[in-house]
Formats: sequence, C-alpha cells, structure tokens
Amino acid sequence: MAQIKVEIIERQTVKPSSPTPHHLRNYKLSHFDQTALQIYIPLLLFYSNAPADATTNNVMATNERYQHLMQSLTKTLTHFYPLAGRIKGHAVIECNDDGAELVKARVKCSLSEILEHPDTKMLRRFLPIESESRESVTGPLLLVQVNSFECGGMAIGVSISHKFADTDTLSTFINCWTATIHDQSNKLMFPKFGAASLFSELYLPHPEPPPFQPTEATKEKWMTRRFVFDASKIAALQSKVASSVVPKPTRVEAISAVIWKCQNEASSKSSSSNMLGTRTSLLRPSFFSHAMNMRKLAVPPLPENLVGNLVDVSTARYPHSGQSTSVIDLKDVVAKIRGALVEVKERCATEVIFDSSKAWEKQKECINLMKNDNIDKYVCSSWCRFPFYEADFGWGKPSWVTYVSVAVNNITVLMDTRDGNGIEAWVNLSPEKMALFESNEELLAYASLNPRVPY
Repeated sequence: MAQIKVEIIERQTVKPSSPTPHHLRNYKLSHFDQTALQIYIPLLLFYSNAPADATTNNVMATNERYQHLMQSLTKTLTHFYPLAGRIKGHAVIECNDDGAELVKARVKCSLSEILEHPDTKMLRRFLPIESESRESVTGPLLLVQVNSFECGGMAIGVSISHKFADTDTLSTFINCWTATIHDQSNKLMFPKFGAASLFSELYLPHPEPPPFQPTEATKEKWMTRRFVFDASKIAALQSKVASSVVPKPTRVEAISAVIWKCQNEASSKSSSSNMLGTRTSLLRPSFFSHAMNMRKLAVPPLPENLVGNLVDVSTARYPHSGQSTSVIDLKDVVAKIRGALVEVKERCATEVIFDSSKAWEKQKECINLMKNDNIDKYVCSSWCRFPFYEADFGWGKPSWVTYVSVAVNNITVLMDTRDGNGIEAWVNLSPEKMALFESNEELLAYASLNPRVPY
C-alpha cells in the first residue's frame, strides 16, 4: 500500500459535563485490574460516506460530526467518570476530571483504499496513541481519534486503558456513548462499578509486568496477518472436528483448533530448521489459552455492565513432545480446548474467583507457565458476539469494525464479520513462524488471507 498521509488537525481535552462528586473521587481497582496488561485496548469503527442528500460539503459534514461526538462524549464521561481520571499508584484511579483526549484527523485517501487489503501498520495510524504506550497507566485512560476520509467516510479510533477495562467494558462504554447521542435513556446501559468490592485489590508494593507485556525488545519481533473464515467454511470445519467427546464444537472452538494446530506445526518446523537445517520436525509442547468473561460464568452471573477486568484464562495443553507434527489430530485439539474451557467454567461457578489470595495463586501458576521457555505459549481473545456493529453515532451502523494488533507475540484476536456469521482472526507470530503459518494448506482450506472488506 502506498504511503497514506494522516494529518492531525487538533487535539483537545474533553471533561465530564458535570463534575464528579467528591465521594466518588477514588475508584478502586480490583486485583484483576492491577495485573492486566499495561496497554490501551484498540478499536476501530469504520463508517461509509454520508448519504448524498445529507450535505454536499464533506468538510461541513465532518465538522458537524466531530462536534456531535465531542458534545456527547462529555455527557458520557459523566456516567463513566473514572475514564476522565488518572491512575494513582497501582490500586486507585483518582477521579479528578482531568479528562479524556479527543483528536481530529484528516486522511488523504478514500475509505475504499484502506479496506481493499487492510494493513496493520496503516490501521495503527488511525488510533490516537500507540497501544503499547505506558501512558495507559500514567496518562489519559481514554483517547479517541476521529479520522475523516476524502470520500466522506470516517473511522473512529478508540483507545481505552486495559487497567480500567476489558472488552466487555469497552462494549458497555460504546453502548453508553451511542445511546447518549440518540438520547435513548431506555437503551442506555449505565456502567455498574464496584468490582473491587467483589475482587479486592492485591497489596503488591512492586507488581511485576504481566508475562505478555510488550517491551521495546519485543516490539519489532512480531508480525500480524488477518484471516477471514466465512460461514460456510466454518460450518465445514465444525463438522470435521466434531467427535463423541465434543459433538457440537462452537465456531470459536473449531477455529481455535485449526489455528493452534497450524501454529504448532509452524513453530516445530521453524525450530527444527534452525537446529538441524531441515524441515523434518518434531512437535514442541505448547498450550493455548482463551480469555473468558467471568460475568456470565459466575454463579449467580455478574451484571453484564459491571466495569473492570473480569477475565479468567483457560489453559489447554498439547504435551506430546518428541512426536511428529503429522500426528496432531484436530478432534483431539478441540477436545483439549473444550476441557480447558469447562475447567474455567467450573472454577467460576465456585466462590474461588472471589477469594483474592486463591485467584492470585491461580494467576501465578499461569505466569510461571508463561515464563517456561521450553513451552510455546498461544493466547486467544474472542471479541465475537459483542455488539460493536450496532454502534450508530448518528450516521448509521459501521461498515467494518476491527481490533488493531498490539505488539504482543503469539496473540490471536477473533472478531465477527459484519453479517455476524463469519469470523476474522488477527494472528501475531514471529516473522519466521508466520511465513510457515500463512502458507499452511490446511489453514487456507478454511480461511482467506486478508481479503477485501465488503462495505
């Protein structure tokens, strides 16, 4: 893709329309918040150009939309008041109304050029800040960039601190913002605070960074590819991997299985080639983790709009070191994934997750496993079924919604396609492993490599 210019027009601080009451000044972080990655969660929402009869002047339309977004954001921050604050120490957000940051940008191309074959490096330029920036802990907790294209289209880039939010919280925020714009109090999902009272904070004087925390040393050692699984291919894959153990695998389970299998093969071939100078490969031990929303798994379920990082992690292992990669059975992989997911569901159905010390012990087990260099680690986060495609800010629903890859190796993020039936997988791997992974014939039998985004 040719170099495309993104010009920043202005930056401004947006504060809540009403000051935060003094008794809400200190927002406590739960222990899950404290141990979250020190990054911004990135989201991009693309909107096609406005209807022709709306206005004949794209510049005027852009200015009107920008003002519309700014004014509604001030009202939304009144409900999401911690997002206008700053983290103090590592256990509290000081809700001081310092504000969020809103950026206005102009892109010197049409939206169609971006959606022809989406490029990760290009997409990152539509965000208001690098996702790996440590400002997610020291600076604004929310930044938004409004990108206007020459054709009249728009991309809204949202970066929200992972120390405050998980994907569910991000979804609640977007829902609250769009409902505020339309003055739809009946559809307004007010955020519910108080996760720290359920999952009390940890008293860690110097908490160490999470195992997958991006560093300057690792930022250049990864690459991202986008794979799209359409509905018919997903159905065929589900049918292929079904077994007596898992007779009805979910879309996410089936796709995770083929991705993990192909990642294993790429890693093993890469390692064998480096050591032996051949492509004859033996299977390396690995595990595959899914981030799971504890709100739905807790008994009784927690409120959907409960704010914070309420995520547990499954750990499926494929420990058969020393065997050939040709013995990997997709049905067996699915069974291991399902077993790990069931284990988390059972754990979340007990009171263990509400016991900080026990939950921390479980987290430390995972951390120690992550540090083991003899095991390959893969993590998957599914953003499927979140209603991001319902985000109407006043000019219709988005043409495309996407996650933007963070510089973390061996991470996969799954998102729905616009029709809700297909799935897009954003996969991060080292360059040498990606070269093998993206050419895997079994993967390409079910997925297309970075096709054009329909809009």
